[in-house]
Amino acid sequence: MISLSDPLEVAAGVDDGSPVTRFGSVAGGLMCRSVAIHHGGRLQGVQVALTPLGARAVYGMPSAELAHRLVPLDELLGALAGELVDRLRSATTWAARFTALDELLLRAVGRGARGDQVSRVRPEVAEAWRRLVAARGCVQVGAVAAELGWSRRYLTERFRGEVGLSPKTFARVLRFEHAHELAAARDPLPWGDVAAASGYADQAHLVRDWREFTGRSPTAWRRGEVLLGAG
Repeated sequence: MISLSDPLEVAAGVDDGSPVTRFGSVAGGLMCRSVAIHHGGRLQGVQVALTPLGARAVYGMPSAELAHRLVPLDELLGALAGELVDRLRSATTWAARFTALDELLLRAVGRGARGDQVSRVRPEVAEAWRRLVAARGCVQVGAVAAELGWSRRYLTERFRGEVGLSPKTFARVLRFEHAHELAAARDPLPWGDVAAASGYADQAHLVRDWREFTGRSPTAWRRGEVLLGAG
């Protein structure tokens, strides 16, 4: 994430007393807990979501090394990060910003030997990622492993080593993201329907995961996030 205005004020938790850290630009890996970004009502910036292959290509390291962490972008990209931030902030149109983003990220991929990092991702891990994302987490990890010719244990070890989460945990994150998307819609479904549509066994299952990932019940989240934002 790159702020185009004031620094990002980020806390690794919601309403739990987590310290707030300010970033002009920041990168992070997969997490199992919400990250709160504080602002005064307006926030302008650019957010880029990278796959494991993308993270290796851009940062020259597996995304597992960033799991559960927030890192200033210049610690990963050096002077290239500063140039990227400057060009994005000085651009006057979004088309110009996206052009600069493409150019600088391609330079990061091609810099040194980083372009060779992509080949180090096992194709089975990349395929498992694709299948989990395509199914939005509603797939049996054991079945995916069998189709790839690996044991579930071996897939779990290799996947965690590359991504930072086990396939099962990543599937839970994907299901939660789907539920979050449905719950944040302009005309949200009842919670029971959200649970069914996003692959939860029942509403109680959804509530347990929601509390674990956000620190709030779904009802408290909706009151604090959706209704407050609408006002």
